[in-house]
Amino acid sequence: MNTGSDEPGEVAVVPNEAETDEGSADDGLGSRAPEFVKQRRALHLSWQVGVFVIGLAVVVAGIIMLPLPGPGWVVIFGGMAIWATEFVWAQLVLRWTKRKVTEAAQKALDPRVRRRNITLTAIGLVIIGVLVGIYLWKFGVVMPWKIKDQ
Repeated sequence: MNTGSDEPGEVAVVPNEAETDEGSADDGLGSRAPEFVKQRRALHLSWQVGVFVIGLAVVVAGIIMLPLPGPGWVVIFGGMAIWATEFVWAQLVLRWTKRKVTEAAQKALDPRVRRRNITLTAIGLVIIGVLVGIYLWKFGVVMPWKIKDQ
């Protein structure tokens, strides 16, 4: 019996697939289409086109919502998540985005950054208050229903 070793008494150890770096199944990249779809090339291609079109529609809706009322960025990332069910590039973009958001959240919890943000917010509110005060001092308060026809 060949154990893969030249020395007597030694046994060859076969690494577990989960321990190797070559096991790309563990990194979660790739298509998440059902197996029966993956087995048929034409069906898989039409599945990818459908996922792309739906994801594109959601991303475009999110882009439209950026200047309009609505959760624009959330919808854009939702469209990216739809794309990520089928396309590796979208999965990598989402991983990068999640990593950056996590880093930003950790940085925001830093006491020095929080103090700086609170200080800048207070300064901004004082400036806005002064400008509103100057405007009211200069022009006064006139309610829209009390404006006389000119």
